[in-house]
Order: sequence, then C-alpha cells, then structure tokens
Amino acid sequence: MHLVKQIEDMTLQLSEWRQDLHAHPELGFEEHRTSDFVASKLEEFGVEVHREIGKTGVVGVLRQGNETRSIGLRADMDALPIRETNEFSHKSKNPGKMHACGHDGHTVMLLAAAKYLAESRSFSGQVNFIFQPAEEGLGGAKAMIDDGLFDKFPCDRVYAMHNGPGIAVGKFASVPGIRTAAGAFFDIEVIGKGGHGAFPQFAIDPITMAAEIISAIQTIISRATSPNESAVLSITKMHAGDAYNVIPERAVLSGTVRTFTMEKMQEIEQQMVAISEGISKAHGGTALVDFNTLFLPVLNEEEATDLATEVCGEMVGRDNVITTGSAGTGSEDFSFMSNEVPGCYVIIGNGEDSSALHNPNFDFNDEALVYGGSFFARVIEKELALDQV
Repeated sequence: MHLVKQIEDMTLQLSEWRQDLHAHPELGFEEHRTSDFVASKLEEFGVEVHREIGKTGVVGVLRQGNETRSIGLRADMDALPIRETNEFSHKSKNPGKMHACGHDGHTVMLLAAAKYLAESRSFSGQVNFIFQPAEEGLGGAKAMIDDGLFDKFPCDRVYAMHNGPGIAVGKFASVPGIRTAAGAFFDIEVIGKGGHGAFPQFAIDPITMAAEIISAIQTIISRATSPNESAVLSITKMHAGDAYNVIPERAVLSGTVRTFTMEKMQEIEQQMVAISEGISKAHGGTALVDFNTLFLPVLNEEEATDLATEVCGEMVGRDNVITTGSAGTGSEDFSFMSNEVPGCYVIIGNGEDSSALHNPNFDFNDEALVYGGSFFARVIEKELALDQV
C-alpha cells in the first residue's frame, strides 16, 4: 500500500478539521465560515488564495518549476437542509442544517493534499485547488465557471471525488464514460377557476386537471421512452387548496427528471409541456411549466480515468479498484466542470456499514481521509511528474 506517509501522519489533525466542519454546516452560497476556514488553511500552507469565485468559492493556486501544464482538483463544501439525528460530539450546531453528503470530508481531503504538495513540491506545473460552493442543486459549479474559473485558472484536466456508502474504506471506483445522470427540477402550475365545493359546475377544478397530468406524465417513461434507454421522472410535491369546501384556483406539481443524455432531457421537457398544456386546455384551464436543468451528465474522459485508475491501483492494489459498472441516476454538479475540461470523477469508499447519503444519520468516515488526500496528491505527482520535465 502506497499512501502518502506525510498525509497518514496528519490523521488526527484531518479528523479534527473534518469534525469541526461537520459541526458547522452551511447551505449553498452561504459557506462563509467554511470558505474562511479553507482560505486560512491554504494561506497557512503557503498557497496563493483567490476568494469569491462563484460567490463563496475558493481557489488555491500552487506553482512549481517551469512546466506550463495545469491540473484542477475539486471538492464541494456545502451542506443540506436536514435536521441531524446523530448524537456524537461533532453533530451539527446549526439547527436544520447538516453535512449529510460528506462534503466536509471532501473539503478536508483536498486540504490534506494541498498541505502535502505545498511542503513537498513534488511536481512541476500548476495545481488549482478548487473548493466549490452550492453543489446541492444550486449551481455552484456553473457559478464558478461563469465567474471565469477556467479562464483565470486554466486546467488541462480536472479531478473530483465523492464518498460512496456501502463501499469499504480503502476501495475506489474509477470508471470511464457517463457516470451520473443529467438532472432537472420542474414545477407545473395548473390554473383553473375557483369556486364552491358544492357547485363544481361553476368552477374549473385544477386538482382534477393536475391528477390527469400526473397520470399522463408517467407515460413519458413507460410509453414514450425506449426500454433500452434509461430515464427517471418523479413527481415529488403537490400543493392545492386550503379549505374543505373551496375548489382552489391553482394546483402546483413539482418533481425531478434524470436522463443520461441531454437530448433525452430536452425531449422529456417538450413532452411534459405538451401534456400539461393539452390536458389543462381540454378542461378550460391553463398550465405553466417551469423546467430547470440543473445538472449535466458527468463524463469521465478515458485518459484521465486511466490515470486515476493507475493511481488508485498503486495505492491500494488493483483488486480494490472498481473499473466497470452502470452509471447512477443521481446527479452531480461537477458535470459542468467535466463538460468544460476533460476529467475524472472517482468514488472513494466510506464504509460498508455507512448510512446512505442525504440521511439524517450519515457521517463521513474519517478513516477515508488519508485515502482521499493521498489520491489527490498522487494524481498531481503523476500528471505533473518531475521526471517529465
């Protein structure tokens, strides 16, 4: 096993950092304390710090030698609006907010690599440590890109990592091709005519229209999508009415769509609009569809994935590296970065007994910190190898 010894020696310190971040979770674009923590550590390491890239994003820059190649390493920082049910000492101190996806661990793994690389200088080129805000559906990656991330800090490749519950600590998954789905959120506002519940003939019932729309929209997957093509459409919210004896004027449906191609996503959007407008018009009402694509599919570029697989194999043995498998229907904001720059999105084991992501009992496994930090460091040492100069 070839982990970075200097990072292994930081085990207790990394755990303290991670648990501090876990105890102080912040939602997307509100990561002020977290950004301050990251920036202060980077400055302490001697890394050049740039703030407010994508509102609360931080980029650290470390240069060594005359090599012009540049590699990006990305970690996400935001938490979720979940009330934590854990009872350990580092549980959330911010009610209703929780690091239920392990971004506290991702942040610390990248800080570990930054500290090691700043001390060792065991590379030639430029490393861009990208600490991204608002991964959880608020568009933090796109905000950083729109703020000139890759114009100000060009990257030849970019790497990211996410913890995987159910996978043993010390194992990795590095698989080429599409790894996560494109994701969209939608709201359908169905507008009718309000009236008395005892006299429905004088009203246009938006609840009846909404019910028909719910049933019809499901056929987009069951009847308008090939059995050989995967897509998910889930209606997750419905709001209408306030009284027993009043037919409301409006009903609102909300949900999510996941696909593995943007072409399919656009097709589903068009079908959803046609169904919603058609049903509501048939009843004398109207429908307004707000369809917002928040994530692209994450594409692992073949050469970057080969390098990541090699790094993982050298650290933990090839038997502990998963290199095949189906893409997941979850979505990941890193997709916007991998759409701009070739890269690889690696999964790191969080333990076979780990609670699921987005669960109020979840906690990042501190035993994984040295593996993730070592991965980021070894990627730089291989991408920007001194013997290539």
